[in-house]
Amino acid sequence: MSRITVLYDEETIVKRIREMAEEINRDYNGEPVLVVGVLKGGVFFTCDLVKRLTLPVTMDFVSVSSYGSGTKSTGFLKFKKDVDEDVSGRHVLIAEDIIDSGRTLTMLRKVFEEHGAKSVKTAVLLDKPARREIKDARVEYTGFVIPDSFVVGYGLDFDQKYRNLPYIGVIEEE
Repeated sequence: MSRITVLYDEETIVKRIREMAEEINRDYNGEPVLVVGVLKGGVFFTCDLVKRLTLPVTMDFVSVSSYGSGTKSTGFLKFKKDVDEDVSGRHVLIAEDIIDSGRTLTMLRKVFEEHGAKSVKTAVLLDKPARREIKDARVEYTGFVIPDSFVVGYGLDFDQKYRNLPYIGVIEEE
């Protein structure tokens, strides 16, 4: 059995995503952007972010994982689905639910740059700097900086559970 304590309620999350979208709209200044959401956890954030962008947007998704059924990263990145869109010559914005070790975003950025993207930026809902292994992992747009706790809800899961919670909460195993 697990106990979950609310860290950010739905209203707070939506307000911050709206602010992030305004920053992105200003920075891209009407330029078309390919938003690449990272499945599965990033789907809620990606969709809510894209709904608030006022520039021309194309969407795609990748599926990668570094977690098994536990709360710690395995340290290995497994690609389950690559993008369908050609990234060459395009602005790419990676939308991810959380950055902790920095491995996923660093690898995705490198892959898109190697495939000729015009630019690659990242937007993450949650940043957990205490877990950073890749110290130079860049994040251009951050929703919230969080402590070193295991969080669930709003797309984030624990062993595929709790993604559907409308808030972000800290899970504590009993």
